[in-house]
Amino acid sequence: MEHGSIEREIHVEASPEVVFEVVSRPEHLEQWWPDQARFEPEPGATGTLVFGDPTDPAAHVPVLTVVDVDPPRRFSFWWSDDAEVAGPGNALFVTFELEAEGTGTRVRMTESGFRERGWEAAVLEAAYQDHVHGWDHYVPRLGAYADGLVSTR
Repeated sequence: MEHGSIEREIHVEASPEVVFEVVSRPEHLEQWWPDQARFEPEPGATGTLVFGDPTDPAAHVPVLTVVDVDPPRRFSFWWSDDAEVAGPGNALFVTFELEAEGTGTRVRMTESGFRERGWEAAVLEAAYQDHVHGWDHYVPRLGAYADGLVSTR
């Protein structure tokens, strides 16, 4: 099985400017993805995402490093569970590409870097499948949240 990248694409009935905020600002990410996000949306900025109760030692707390911030077209970052600073070779790379489409935006999410981690086959398969299931859950939430922002404005 190929474990090179995960790609998801959705159409959102919101402008690229709105969707860019939804995928790049911590206060918006927290509405559809992690329970807590702490970073500045600037190239080179580092921070964390928290999945679960931040006061619980069992919470999942990956680190991230912002790479591209190109409003309203592209936002990308490295993220890792087992590094102090996420980057090439020790992290996975996530990119959100946004393109105006009709009255909304085509959102393309790509996560790559699985093979580059050097994991043994069973670990690679488990991590890949975990992220496939995760994005299958979270990408529709991104769309619903962005759509909701537009309908309340």
